[in-house]
Amino acid sequence: MKQLAILLAVLLMACSTSKDQIHKFSGATMGTTYNVVYAGEVQALLQAGVDSVLLVVNASLSTYIPSSNISLINQAEKSAWADAMLQVNFHKSMEIWKQSEGAFDPTVGPLVNAWGFGFQKMQGEIDSARIDSLLTLVGFEQVQLLNDTLYKAQPGIILDFSAIAKGYGVDAVARYLESQGVKNYIVEIGGELRAAGEKAPGFKWIAGIEKPIDDQTGQQREVQMTLPLADKSMATSGNYRNFYEKEGRKYAHTIHPKTGYPSESNLLSASVIANDCMTADGYATAFMVMGFEAARTLVEATDELEAVFLYSDSTGAVQEYISPGLTKLVKQP
Repeated sequence: MKQLAILLAVLLMACSTSKDQIHKFSGATMGTTYNVVYAGEVQALLQAGVDSVLLVVNASLSTYIPSSNISLINQAEKSAWADAMLQVNFHKSMEIWKQSEGAFDPTVGPLVNAWGFGFQKMQGEIDSARIDSLLTLVGFEQVQLLNDTLYKAQPGIILDFSAIAKGYGVDAVARYLESQGVKNYIVEIGGELRAAGEKAPGFKWIAGIEKPIDDQTGQQREVQMTLPLADKSMATSGNYRNFYEKEGRKYAHTIHPKTGYPSESNLLSASVIANDCMTADGYATAFMVMGFEAARTLVEATDELEAVFLYSDSTGAVQEYISPGLTKLVKQP
C-alpha cells in the first residue's frame, strides 16, 4: 500500500473564500479513504456518483474482491477476459515497466504476498529457496493482452495493480467530477491526488509532502515542504510507514521484482507529479525500487514527469532533490 505522504490538513486548509463556496466529502475505498474538496455551488448528489464510480473501479481492480475481474484472471490457469479498466491499467503498467527497465512489475504479487504485504496472508517462513521458486512467476513479459483476453505463460502468475490502481481511481473520480460540471476540485485517495482549477480566484490548491518519519501508526506527521498543484496529479511512495520488524531487522513493503527481496533503496520517499495520477502512482513505486540516482536520471530524461525525492546520503542524513521544473514552486514550511 502506498504511503500517505499528503497531509490533509494542508490540502484542506482555509482560504479567503466564504465557507459556503468550499465543499468537502469523504468515504472509504480501496482499503483506505478518499477525500473530495470542490469550489462552487453545492451538488447534493455528487458523493453518491463518486461512490458509484469507485465501486466500479474496485469491481475491476481489487484483489480483495474474489469476483473482481483481476481476481478472476488470477484464478485462471492460462487466460481470462479483461474488462476496459483492466486493459487501461495493463497498458500503462507495460509502459512504466519498459521505461523503468522492470523496476515496476505488476506480476510481483506472489513475492509481495510471501513477504506479508499483499492481499493473501503470509504462510510459513520465507527463505532463499522459496524466493527463487516464486521468482519464476515474476516477469511482466510472461503476460500478454490480445484484444480483450489476457494470457499468462504459466499457472500461478498473479497480477496486482495496487501500485497504480489508486491513481487510476483518482483519475476516474476526476473525470466524473468534470462530467458534472465541477471545474475546481482536489481528489485524494490514500495519499494520491489530482487538483484542477483553483480553490478561489488567485488561490491555488496546496499539497504537502511529509518528512519521512518511521512511524507505522501515522501519528507522527510533519510537513517537509509544500507546492501548488494546478491541473496536475501527484503520487507519493515511501517505506517509512508500511514495514514490519523481525529479529531486529526492518522489512519494507516495496519488493524488488528482480531479487525477490525488500528493496534496500536509499530513497526514503518519492513524490511524482504528472498529468494523470495513474502515471504518477506507477512511477512513484518504480522509483522506490530504482534508488535515487537511477530515479533522478529517468525523471530528468522524461519531459512529462517532475519529482521530489527525499533520500539518505552516505552519512545517513536526509537530503532533498527537487526536479528543475519544481524548484521555483516548492516552499519550505
